[in-house]
Amino acid sequence: MSDPRNSPSIFTRGAVDLGALRRPAAPPAAAASAAPPAGGAAVAVVDVTEATFQGEVLERSLTTPVVVDFWASWCEPCKQLSPLLEKLAAEAGGAWVLAKVDVDANPRLAQLFRIQGIPMVIGIVGGQPVDAFSGVVPEAQLRQWVDALLKAGGVEVVAAEDPRLDEADEALMTGDLDAAEAAYQKILHETPGDVAAQSGLAQVTLTRRVRHVDPAAAVAAADAAPADVAAQLTAADVEVLSGLAERAYDRLVALVRRTAGEERDTVRDHLVSLFAVAGPDDPAVAAARRALASALF
Repeated sequence: MSDPRNSPSIFTRGAVDLGALRRPAAPPAAAASAAPPAGGAAVAVVDVTEATFQGEVLERSLTTPVVVDFWASWCEPCKQLSPLLEKLAAEAGGAWVLAKVDVDANPRLAQLFRIQGIPMVIGIVGGQPVDAFSGVVPEAQLRQWVDALLKAGGVEVVAAEDPRLDEADEALMTGDLDAAEAAYQKILHETPGDVAAQSGLAQVTLTRRVRHVDPAAAVAAADAAPADVAAQLTAADVEVLSGLAERAYDRLVALVRRTAGEERDTVRDHLVSLFAVAGPDDPAVAAARRALASALF
């Protein structure tokens, strides 16, 4: 199974000749199937055949990214992936459309796209395939893949609010660390790799370490004893929770340079655990990782 985050695209623009599917506009009865449902609601999921592929997929993709899901009723992995795709399409509210193709009923489409195994998911933008993956992937990875497709289609990606995170964050803010931990762990069980939940769980752990520590006294003790590893770690914890993460990172990178052996490993691991609080996309984390690599090697 290819990982949609890391694997190169299976397709490049123009790699699949879609000319064989281009034909005059469908008759009125068929064309009506592409129209939005009554009430003006945006189309989220549509079943596609060879006869409707031009209108439902190629023409629609000129203005709205289309995700084509090649599936079959006998395919067990399809039964895992298709509901996730449908859920994300419904959440998107028309930002993209999921087009479902039954490969048994539409073998020519499967042949055209060189489908060798299902489920197979292909992103169509501007009338051409731009990215694809096969197999079942976790929801978090699937969301990332869809977001990348939307960006390729010029669609602004706005992160959807997650009520599960709201509940977990509220527990953390009110100091109910047990409830917050349980809520974050539940999210990670349901969507492994959720960066926000990982960050929240790291903050729970950090808060537990210093909840009975006097911040000013901890920093003063560390500044007075630069060689005291435990004091430096506690001071760094306090600084991160006080909004001084860059100062904490600098403190521990400097400590890595001054230590060796198990002590150095302890400091390095502690620093990496603090990175998780901010998340991998934080610019300060990226800079600190480079500084840490320089200190280690």
